Amino acid sequence: MNQDKTVIITGGTKGIGADIAKKFHQEGWYVMVTSRQNSDLVEELKDRICFQRMDVRNETDHANAVASAIQWTGQLDAYINCAGFSQWKPLSAIDEEFWDLMMDTNLKGTLWGCKASAPHLSGNKTIVNVSSLAGKRGSANNSAYCASKFGVNALTQALAKELGIQGIRVNAVCPVYVQTEGLITALQEGSAPPQGEQLPSFFEKFAKGNSALLRLPTGEEVANLCYFLSTQESSAITGQCINVDCGVMPQ
Repeated sequence: MNQDKTVIITGGTKGIGADIAKKFHQEGWYVMVTSRQNSDLVEELKDRICFQRMDVRNETDHANAVASAIQWTGQLDAYINCAGFSQWKPLSAIDEEFWDLMMDTNLKGTLWGCKASAPHLSGNKTIVNVSSLAGKRGSANNSAYCASKFGVNALTQALAKELGIQGIRVNAVCPVYVQTEGLITALQEGSAPPQGEQLPSFFEKFAKGNSALLRLPTGEEVANLCYFLSTQESSAITGQCINVDCGVMPQ
């Protein structure tokens, strides 16, 4: 148990972020979850967890979260950049507003989290960025999202080199489809891969046709890797963008 350790998880109130929060909380960490809107997660877990309102696009919100966490527990040991969203659009439908929203949320939001947390993470502490398999390969109608996640992976690799001298490890996790509320909403739009197909059938066909294990990962499995990357058991691992994909893209 790590009862004296503190983690901040952006986008930590729902979806994969909530699964990550539950894992760290289960392991005895103090957990700060941030989002634009609160959920019932804090009430559910009760002790050693708090909520901080944040729009990840705003650098000041990250700095305020770090300051609040340190005031709360006296230290910061891991920063998990999980906030983000996915949406498919063909090139012809992408406008500046959509591009800026995607980049500001997924990429700039990750950069601000790294920048705000790094001065407080020296001494074999960690940053974990929740990226995507889309950060390693392109797909149709997904250019803006892929670009943002390729950027997250590049940021991860560059900052691992830059911050390693301070003892800070920076890694990313790259899931394939994890059936969260946000993903399901995105997949129901017309430009998304299912093309109107019922989602249970789409997920089943995708898994059987692409996954070595004939299934897709769960949020809990992503959370387990995020936790491992934040512990001493992974002390030699940095600058890596690790797939959580049940073998969809072996590397």
